[in-house]
Order: sequence, then structure tokens, then C-alpha cells
Amino acid sequence: MSQVEAAPRRRSPLVFLAPLIIFGGLAIVFAVGLFSGDKSKVPSALIGRVAPAIALAPLEGLQRDGRPVPAFGNADLAMGKATLVNVWASWCAPCRVEHPVLMGLAETDAVRQGKVALVGMNYKDEAENARRFLGALGNPFSAVGADQAGRGAIEWGVYGVPETFVIGPDGHILDKHVGPLDQMAASKLLQRALKGR
Repeated sequence: MSQVEAAPRRRSPLVFLAPLIIFGGLAIVFAVGLFSGDKSKVPSALIGRVAPAIALAPLEGLQRDGRPVPAFGNADLAMGKATLVNVWASWCAPCRVEHPVLMGLAETDAVRQGKVALVGMNYKDEAENARRFLGALGNPFSAVGADQAGRGAIEWGVYGVPETFVIGPDGHILDKHVGPLDQMAASKLLQRALKGR
């Protein structure tokens, strides 16, 4: 008596395509999230709060008009005038791109007349490289604090350099821009600083 062998069951082609379809759908979702929206508007839990405690050392050897450029701390950020804090580094290519915009900010009436301070937080940098960077491109900052270990930037919620914060006259963070500043972004931040709280 012979037994008839059962024919192997055929699988639907969809079984093999399902992983590809799922992967493609996830790739589209991630791409839309990555390439849509304004990257400079990364939300910050610190906006509206007092700027985190910071006490930075001055950038070693940095001088302006023959005098050492001071560092800054929280007491300097609550002196009754707004402050723009730019987080930068000499090794950061986008920082080099935005630097002419910072030099332009330093020449605005608001900064020159002392209504708004422009200070820099030098992030994980060698002092010599940072001095060379500012020496070659110009120093727009009235104060530069060295954050060599990156602890200050972590406390401030910095995602990467460059980033710029608007600090109100009372020391509260009013706004934050992620990435290199262009003329339009710089103008918006300056207006926000002048409006204050």
C-alpha cells in the first residue's frame, strides 16, 4: 500500500514581504521626523527658569585691548540687562560659519550701548586653539568662560555646539537657538533679549 506524499504547503509571498514593508514604513516615519520642522527650535525644559548655576574660569591668556577677558557666572547674568550666551568651540565647523553673524551682533547698538551683553561659553576646547580662533576671526564677546570638562553645557542642556541662549535681566532663560545663527535668527534673539521678560 503506497502512501501519497502530501504536497508542501505554499507560503504566501506576503510573509516574505512583511518585514520589508514594516522596515520601509518605519524609515519613512523617521525621515519625516528628521527632515521636517525647524531644528533650531528644539524644546528646552529650562526656558522660563533661572539659568543653571555656572561658574566658569576665564579663557586662559585671552586679552582684549591689553586686558584679560573675564569669565562669567550667574551673578553676571542677573545684572539687570539681557545676555546672549553663545556656546562655541574652535573645533566646531558650524561655529566658524556663524562667527561673522556674532561679529555683526557685537556691532549692533544694543550690544555696543550695553543694553544686551554677548558672552561666550567655550566648550571642551584647548585654550590655545580657542585663542587662535578668536584671534583669526575676531572676538565678539565681552566675557568668555572656559567649560573644558563640558559640565556647564550639560547643566544648561546643550545638545551640541553652537547653541545660543537668551537670558533675561533677572537671570531667567527666555529662549534658545540650536545650531549656527544666521542673520534672521540673530535678529530674533536680539529682539527677544531687548523685550526681556
